[in-house]
Amino acid sequence: MKTIYLLRHAKSSWDDDSLSDFERPLNRRGLATAPFVGEVMASRGYSPSAVISSPAKRAATTAALVCEAAGLEGDIRYDERIYEASPGSLTTVVSQLDDSLASAMIVGHNPGMESFIRRLTGEVEPMPTAALAVIQLNIDSWSEIEAGSGVLVEVIRPKDEKSTAGAAE
Repeated sequence: MKTIYLLRHAKSSWDDDSLSDFERPLNRRGLATAPFVGEVMASRGYSPSAVISSPAKRAATTAALVCEAAGLEGDIRYDERIYEASPGSLTTVVSQLDDSLASAMIVGHNPGMESFIRRLTGEVEPMPTAALAVIQLNIDSWSEIEAGSGVLVEVIRPKDEKSTAGAAE
């Protein structure tokens, strides 16, 4: 069994239209939400063995903030194939992970994330910004990943988590 965490980048800024899509930073809300997701991960014991991110600025910043807040050790790896990735590209990235890793987190973009979840689990799940999907894979080697090899454990959506936390207070 392997576990894959799929994290969509946090909310980005559209304020500077001179920036390319790749260079767009997080906005104020994104800068606050990414650490919140890391805190939720830590509270649930989610600790991926490796983190691989799109090198786009908004994804790389999200990865760094989530990892810091979750207390995750190790370096974040960047893979250009995750930027604007199709489910096929994401499958390739994951299939090449080292089998010594029990789990990994991919930090990327929509629509690729939603499509990848559907490919792995057959589930259709909306992935708003900073959402995290946790998928158990019925595989022993990352190279065995294929359509239908996963079971969706949960999707953490920051807005839902914050409203639940607010209701509990």
